[in-house]
Formats: sequence, C-alpha cells, structure tokens
Amino acid sequence: MPTTPSTAAARSGDERRALLRTAHDVADDLAADAIAREQAGRPPTDERTRLREAGLLSALTPPSPGRGTDWRTGCAVIREVAAADSSVGDVLARHYVHTWSGRFYASHHHAATLEEASVREHWLWTGAVRAPAPEEDGDGPDLTLRPRNTGYVLEGRRSVDTAAAVADQIVLDAVCAVTGDVLVVRIPPRSRGVTVEPAHDRLGQRAAGAGEVVLDRVTVTAGQVLGRRPHDEESTAPFTALAEPALRLALCHVALGIAEGALTEARDLSRGGRAHRLPGEDPDLLLTYGELASAAHTATAVVDRATEAMARALDAGAHLDADEPAGVAALVATAETVTSRAALHITTRVLELADAPGLDRFWRNARVLTAHRPAAHRLRSIGEHYLNGSHRAVAAAFH
Repeated sequence: MPTTPSTAAARSGDERRALLRTAHDVADDLAADAIAREQAGRPPTDERTRLREAGLLSALTPPSPGRGTDWRTGCAVIREVAAADSSVGDVLARHYVHTWSGRFYASHHHAATLEEASVREHWLWTGAVRAPAPEEDGDGPDLTLRPRNTGYVLEGRRSVDTAAAVADQIVLDAVCAVTGDVLVVRIPPRSRGVTVEPAHDRLGQRAAGAGEVVLDRVTVTAGQVLGRRPHDEESTAPFTALAEPALRLALCHVALGIAEGALTEARDLSRGGRAHRLPGEDPDLLLTYGELASAAHTATAVVDRATEAMARALDAGAHLDADEPAGVAALVATAETVTSRAALHITTRVLELADAPGLDRFWRNARVLTAHRPAAHRLRSIGEHYLNGSHRAVAAAFH
C-alpha cells in the first residue's frame, strides 16, 4: 500500500509522541538522583549511558527519511530533560545542535554520511565553534591547523562547556596557518594528542562535563574537515548563518527547563510544608506564584515564537532566503534576553518560598548558563535591527 501524506503525518505524530514519552521517562529517572549527581560534579559518563540506552542520542540528529528529529520536537525533548537536570539538558542541547554541523558547513553527501554514522554508532557530540579573534585584539588564534600531505595537524586549546571528556565527536573551528582560512573540524576526543582538563568547582552546571580540550599535534584527516567558516557575516551562506542562533536557541530551552523545574519543585515543597494552613489560603503566596508563573509563561511564548521561526528556516535548507537568517537571529536574541531574565528571577525567588537542600542548584545553574552573555549588548543589537533593519547588528549579538 502506498504511503499517503495523511498516513505519513500520522506516523510522524506517533513517533513524536513516543519520543516525548521517552524523554519524560528519562527525565523522571534523572530527577531521582539529580541532587546527588550535581553535588558530586563528575563528568557525565553515566548520564551519557542513560541517554544512549534510551535512544535519545541517535534520535536527536537532523531529520531525514527514516531517522532524526525535527527542530520543534528536538527542542521539546531538551526542555523536558533540562527541567529534571539542566546539566544533562545542556549536554543534550549541544549534542543536537552539533549534529547539524555537517549541514551547516559540509556538503550534502558529507553531512548525510556523518548523520548516518552518528545514528548507527549512537555518537554523543559536543563542540565550541566561534569566530576567530579580531586582528586588532593582537591575539593569535587559540587553535591552529598546519597542512600536511594527508590533512592537517591541529594544535592549541579550547574550552568546551559540555561532555569534554566523554563525547564521541568534538566540533571546533581553527585557523589554517598557511591560508588564514577558518576551518570547522570534528575531533574524536580519544585521538592521539588530545587531553582534557576538567573544569573543577564550577558554580553551576556541575555535571555537564565542562573542560579545556588540549590538542598537541593532533592529526586531522581530510574527512574530519567539515568545511570553511567565513570570516564575516557578509560572506556567510544563509543556512550557515543559522548555526550560532540555533545553539543559542537550544540553550534557551535549557534555561526554560531550569525555570520550570525550579518552579515545580518549589510548588511541591510549598504544598507539602504547610500542614496548618493550605497554600491556597495564603494571598501573599498566591501573588508570588502568580508572578513567577506569568514570567515563565511569557518566556515560553517568546521562545516558542523563535523556535517556530528557526524550524521554518531549517526546513528551507538551501532554499533559505538571504534576508531570513537576520530575522530569525533577532527573534533568538530576544528569546535569549527574556529567558535569561526569567530564569534568574524565578530561581532567585523560589529560594524565598521554600527551604530545602538542593533548591539553590537552579539559581546556580541559571547563573552559569546565562552569565557570559551580557543583555545590554544583545538589546542594542536587537534595537539596531528593529530601528534600521541592520543585518550586521543581529549577527553582532552572538559574538
């Protein structure tokens, strides 16, 4: 019997519901020992196993016939997991976005080959791709590629925010010492010459597995080079321009998960700790929860709008209009601003509502996730885009 659009849509809906049920089950499992694992602060080796055995690592890859997950569903999975354990949500968010690296930087055939291997081998991805330091800063690149007959030799060091020691693929950008091109490469962390220095005593996101990756004459084959990252936004292909906003948006879902997890845990504590007076009889408590729930709903609405815009842009692929990435980036920058404020506000206030061990982890996690992205810089960029229609402004919001 031939597959009709209606049966394909129904099958897709069934698969989406099944994946979300799996994410819910994984979240419940993670929530049971989230405080103990957060306090231990060990690399996410066990967490990687849980994600792999549940099938989330192979499921959260770009969508293709018979495999992968669409952007909307992928973000819903990330948020569900992050509400239970934001460190694992962070790992999953960066994994999902970095599995798109082939589509952002490589040829169609190269990307398809990588995605098939990732699904087959249940790879966990992470990375740290960024623009090179401006020449006027006076600092050279932190990662350098030197050509050799069969590829390159990679040297330098780079901070990676998640799964630095346990990932199967690390996506990095490095400057070619001969041509000056910025190349995006993937490095298996167990390659010869790769060592990881774990980030100890982090304020938050302690179980995410952050660390500094040190590369000492690491061999990079031609197949490990995904492609060239342009030096500036003017020369960046429209689809490639989605790479950084996609990562920021996935992390917005992690921040939303933190806010929702904190609010849910505080609510449960408030309900259970008032034996002599029902929570519903306390007007001050109702006012506070009303304010915090409204802040969470507002952030959700803004993030959902950006998620829809990103999903449409990713679906367009090579047919993406040249002007569309700037509009998507502006929505993502807005979502990041609103969500950061909401997460910090909610996780601060819940500490006033309940007193329980481990509740402070939500604020610490939100703080670490949002601290290195100044809101004023983003807001000026959003304002310039809104007032003048500047594409350069929204690109600058992500540097």
